[in-house]
Amino acid sequence: MNKRVLLVDDSETVIQFEKLILRGQGFEILTAKNGKRALELAASQKPDLVLLDLMMPEMDGLETLRLLRASPDTQGIPVIVVTTKGDPELVEQAFAAGCRDYVTKPVDKIELLTKIKALLP
Repeated sequence: MNKRVLLVDDSETVIQFEKLILRGQGFEILTAKNGKRALELAASQKPDLVLLDLMMPEMDGLETLRLLRASPDTQGIPVIVVTTKGDPELVEQAFAAGCRDYVTKPVDKIELLTKIKALLP
């Protein structure tokens, strides 16, 4: 059975790029443009992994991550933060909120795939 990956980013360009990286890797891809939709999809579709942007309108990635961790339905889903911001304070906040790994944009294909495969049994 294919692993299900939820891509969360307000940029269609980034979502298309992430899809391109994951294409041919045997993943089922779900997408959300904001944190609210990401929470709905995570609860209803139970993805095996979430790639989560931090800088989004309405609900940012940190808040989305905290809410994913707060819900019994989604608390165990591994999350990799994918963002342009690599400053140590934000990285620390993301790990404190419950992410399992952190990748900065522009995304390196090999780095991202290696981190994804490390989190998916």
